[in-house]
Amino acid sequence: MLVEKLATPDVISCERFELRPVRVSDQGLIGHYAADLRLAKMTPNIPNPVPPGWAEAFVARTLKDDEDIDRWVLDGTCSDRPEVMGVISLQKMDRAQSEISYWVAPAFWNTGIASAAVRGVIDANPQGVQTMFASVFQDNPASARVLTNAGFEYIGDAEAFCVARNSKVSTWTYLKKL
Repeated sequence: MLVEKLATPDVISCERFELRPVRVSDQGLIGHYAADLRLAKMTPNIPNPVPPGWAEAFVARTLKDDEDIDRWVLDGTCSDRPEVMGVISLQKMDRAQSEISYWVAPAFWNTGIASAAVRGVIDANPQGVQTMFASVFQDNPASARVLTNAGFEYIGDAEAFCVARNSKVSTWTYLKKL
């Protein structure tokens, strides 16, 4: 059973920034941040080096309405910060579930931005789901703290392929009932 897609809010307000839809004008900063190996190796699907056209293709996929993924940019312009500080997404799953994933540019690591973005998406619950889950690489305890601080509970270990590392990486999986 697939969950019916609800109208996704255009903007989700957070304390120091807004989560807003991805724009074509975001390609440059998304590509710039994605090219940083520190970021790429903490995500399953950002390659390193980032090939030409990767950011443009990412934005084009995001702007299509036929995907079951909602993505927002962490836009800090409301508090004199950059227009793009990271990206957060919800992948619609069956049985009223979504998978949440996010990345924050290394310049904003350990600033609470990821935690605020995750809380913002949970509070807005734009897909109207009953459960959200997430996975993080086990060598990324900061992302694990983001999830546990947002009320996610650890449910087990798994593995995911990391394109930037060209290898499987051990993960921790978390679940939050809404």
